[in-house]
Amino acid sequence: MEFIRNFPFFSILLPMVFGPISSCLSGKTAKKISFTILCIDCILSGAVLAYEQQTGGSFTYRMGNFPAPFGNEIRIGVLEAFMALFFCAVMLFSLFGGISHVAMDVPEEKTNLYFIMINLLLSSLLALIYTNDLFTAYVFVEINTISACGLIMIRGWGRNILAAVKYMIMSLLGSGLLLISISILYGITGHLLMENLHESVVQIMAEQTYVEPLTVAIGLFCVGIAIKSALFPFHSWLPDAYSYSTCSSSAILSGLVSKGYIFLLIKFFYRVIGTDIIHQSHVDNILFIFGIAGMIIGSISAIQQTDAGRMIAFSSVAQIGYIYMGFGLSTEAGMIASVFHILAHAASKSMLFVSATGLSEVSGGNTFYRALTGAGYRHPFAGIAFSVGSFSMVGIPLLAGFTSKVYFAEAAFTASRSKMIVTLIALAISTVLNAMYFLRQVITIYTPARGLPKPEGYHMAKSMCAALVLFIVINVLLGMCSHPIFLWIRDGLANFS
Repeated sequence: MEFIRNFPFFSILLPMVFGPISSCLSGKTAKKISFTILCIDCILSGAVLAYEQQTGGSFTYRMGNFPAPFGNEIRIGVLEAFMALFFCAVMLFSLFGGISHVAMDVPEEKTNLYFIMINLLLSSLLALIYTNDLFTAYVFVEINTISACGLIMIRGWGRNILAAVKYMIMSLLGSGLLLISISILYGITGHLLMENLHESVVQIMAEQTYVEPLTVAIGLFCVGIAIKSALFPFHSWLPDAYSYSTCSSSAILSGLVSKGYIFLLIKFFYRVIGTDIIHQSHVDNILFIFGIAGMIIGSISAIQQTDAGRMIAFSSVAQIGYIYMGFGLSTEAGMIASVFHILAHAASKSMLFVSATGLSEVSGGNTFYRALTGAGYRHPFAGIAFSVGSFSMVGIPLLAGFTSKVYFAEAAFTASRSKMIVTLIALAISTVLNAMYFLRQVITIYTPARGLPKPEGYHMAKSMCAALVLFIVINVLLGMCSHPIFLWIRDGLANFS
């Protein structure tokens, strides 16, 4: 076996090992180790992506070289390698952009605990991307949940604790449904590896045995992931969790955590059940309805907010709706558009949370949208980044969000006539609503304000400025150089089956 095929396993193992080790280290040392591991994982993921580009196809890595049912497997293709690299990069930039706030928001004695959660979260996200068996996926779903909860409550004040409790209650409900679904699938197939599960599911459908339990398992799995990824109407935990967390935590939670669960759902559709059977079960139609509802209601809720952080958080509900709407189109083009939107939303939303923190810094720590009047002049980097992120979410050309909406519009024409009409109308309404709350905030931060000078002695954090520049670059690249990424997504989904 070529040595490079060990890299995905190393990228999961490194943060998993060094996370607990950080508990014995000082906060500064834990921070340095976490950044080092993130950089190493970026390099490893980039090397795997280059390798996949050269070789094509995919390969399976058996942990300990034990075959099923004794060993666990991870599977690596071009899509998994690209998603791993992208997730590592977004997490690195999010952490780097908000690192100055970790010292302010996290008690010194808990700093090493914060980086334990960061490492475990990174490991679990990579495992969800690479895993090839459902039980391992469930284990890392739980690690992901606990780590995310730790990031939410690390500040230790009332609203954070309440947000963490709400998040934990909803996440445990979702996890329970996932576990029941996996148990049913194991009971009727006797397998946990995805390929073996798929073969058994196809046989069940051919012989028409255990069809009802299979349908229940599919439904429970989808509802479990919907709860954990905050699809409407299971989104009640999201605004508090995102808006009351520290800067880096908000960026990571909004950009990555829910996307890890959604990527697992995509693998479930393609590698475990099969898209044809998903269509026969009519689960896609249900996801389509709730996706459309999330797009509209999430945007309406965002318009009603007077706090910039909560406005950005409610916007995530709408953007998650876009992804599920693409699933509901039941076409290859719809799924490609959804996967691309995962990337566009991660890049834009993480940038919005980091830049909103920068704007708040120069506005007396206030996130009330009128208090941010003129903040774009007081913090030029944050103002530009917030504007780019907002324009991307609205769908201004040359940015990631525009390309994503174009893909959704094109995908609509590959679906049934009724879904096509509903999708195009929903895209138009959602875009208008996006413009109403995002452009309002952009206009506000660039409205000259008298008597609101930059705080005395304030210096813009270089780390935040550098991270925002990198986020802008990623967003523009996604918008202007989307074709290679489109091909990676298309080829990766084809390899899934």
